[in-house]
Amino acid sequence: MSMSTDMRRKLPIGIQNFEFLRSEGYLYIDKTALIYRLVTKGKPYFLSRPRRFGKSLLLSTLEAYFKGKKELFKGLAIEQLEQNWYEYPVLHLSLNAEKYDSRERLEKMLELQLEKWEEMYGVDKGTMTYSGRFSTVIRRACEQTGRRVVVLVDEYDKPMLQTFDNPDLQEDFRKTLTAFYTVLKDADPYLQFVFITGVTKFAQMGIFSTLNQLNDISLDLEYNTLCGMTCAEIEATFASELQALAAQAGITYAQAVEQLTRRYDGYRFTPEKEFTPMYNPFSVLNALAKSRFDDYWFASGTPTFLVEMLKRTDFDLRQLDGIEVSSASLTDDRANLANPVPMIYQSGYLTIKSYDNEFREYTLSFPNEEVKYGFLNFAAPFYTPVSSTDTSFYIGKFVRELRSGDIEAFLNRLTCFFADFPYELNVKTERHYQVVFYLVFKLMGQFTQAEVRTAKGRADAVVKTADYIYVFEFKLNGTAKEALKQIDEKGYLLPYTADGRQVVKVGVAFDAEKRNLGEWLIE
Repeated sequence: MSMSTDMRRKLPIGIQNFEFLRSEGYLYIDKTALIYRLVTKGKPYFLSRPRRFGKSLLLSTLEAYFKGKKELFKGLAIEQLEQNWYEYPVLHLSLNAEKYDSRERLEKMLELQLEKWEEMYGVDKGTMTYSGRFSTVIRRACEQTGRRVVVLVDEYDKPMLQTFDNPDLQEDFRKTLTAFYTVLKDADPYLQFVFITGVTKFAQMGIFSTLNQLNDISLDLEYNTLCGMTCAEIEATFASELQALAAQAGITYAQAVEQLTRRYDGYRFTPEKEFTPMYNPFSVLNALAKSRFDDYWFASGTPTFLVEMLKRTDFDLRQLDGIEVSSASLTDDRANLANPVPMIYQSGYLTIKSYDNEFREYTLSFPNEEVKYGFLNFAAPFYTPVSSTDTSFYIGKFVRELRSGDIEAFLNRLTCFFADFPYELNVKTERHYQVVFYLVFKLMGQFTQAEVRTAKGRADAVVKTADYIYVFEFKLNGTAKEALKQIDEKGYLLPYTADGRQVVKVGVAFDAEKRNLGEWLIE
C-alpha cells in the first residue's frame, strides 16, 4: 500500500457502533478472541473502566455477535472460533447520552427504551411499573424467538455520577434503577448473556446489591486488555500513522513510540504481576489521526465532581501520587465522599502501580503524563489564585526565570502568586500552602525536570534546567538561614556534586503573619 493511500486510513475516533466501524472500513484492533472467551465462559458480567475506554464499542461488538452478523467479523479471530452464529434477541440499554438533572429525564429515557422493545415484541404496557414492563419484555422476547435473551447495559451509573451534588435526586435515581436492574435476577431462566458496564463499581452503588451473581471482571488478568490498546497492538495496526506522527514532530519512530508511551500508557487493571500495561485508546487514536501530541482524553471531559470532592474532604493533593489503599477500599461499597480515592481510581485518574499480596494493599499513582499534568492543571485553580486558562502561563513564566538563572524574579513572582489569594483562602492551614508549593513545582515538570519531596531525607524541591540545579528548602517555622543550614547538614546537594551544572541553594522562610514568603537566602 502506498503512503498516500495509507495516510487516509480511517481511525475510529469516538465511533461506538461496531457495524458502522466494520462496514465503513475503519481500522479495528481485534479483540474478538477475548470476546469469544467471554461469551463461552460465563453469563452475567460486570466491567468497570474509565470513560472513553471503548466500553460502548465492546457492547456494540457483543450485540453484532449475538445478532449473528457473521459478515461483520470476516477476517477477525472469532470467525474461526464460532461455528454456529445463532441469532438471539438483544436488549441494549445505554444510559450514556442523557443529561440526568431531574427525575423526568431518567423516566423519559427508560420510557423511550421500553416502548421500543414493547413494540418489537408486541407487549401491552398496561399499568405496570418500569421493572414490570422490563420483566415482561424479557419473557415475551424469549417466548417469541425461541431463544434466550441477551441484555447489554452501557454506563449503568451515569445518572448517579451526575447527581453527587444532589443527594435526594441521587437516592431517587438509585431506587428507580435498582428496581429496574433487579429484574435481571428473577429473569435468569430467560437470559442467555448479561453484560453491564460503567465507570464506578462501589459494590455497584448499592444498585446491584441484589444482583450478587454478577461476575465482576474489572480486575481479572484474563480481561486486562479487553478495553484499551497494548503497545504491540498499536505498532501492528498503526505503523504508518506512527511514522507520520514522528515525521510531524521531527523525531524518530522510536522516540514517537516512547512519547506515546510516556503520555498515554500506564493503565493497569489487575493486581496480578504478569499484566500488560494499557494505553488510553481515545488519546492514542487522536494523536495518530492528527499527528500531534496533546491532552485528548483529559480535555474530553473534566473531572469537576472529583475536584469538588477533594475540596470538600480537605484532601491533601500531594498524597495522590503513590497512595496506598486496601484492596477492600478499592472496591468500596459506597460512593463515599470521605474517601474519594476509589472514585478517582475508577474514573481513570489513578491506576494500579503495584499490589502487595501479603497485606492486600494497592499502590496507586497517575498512569501517565497526560493524566498527571491534566489533573494537576485542572486542580490548580481550586487551590491557587490562578484561573484555569492562566495556569500554564504562570508556570511558563516560573520556568523561564529559572532557566535564565533569575531566582530573585522567580521568588518575587511566587510571592505575588501567594499575595493574590482571595481572603477566604487566607484562613487556610499551613498544609494548604504546602499543597500550592507542590502544585507549582509539580507543574513545572511539564517543561523542565522538577522534583517535589515525597520522601524524608530529600530537599523540599529540586529543579534542573540546562544550566542550573536549584535545591529549595522552605521553612514554615524557622529562618531562611536555618533552611540553608539544613540543605548542607542533610546532604541534599550530594546527588548533584558531580553534575557539571551550577548548583544553587535556596532557603526560604514562611511569614505566618503575612501568610506569604518571608525572607530568603540564595547561595
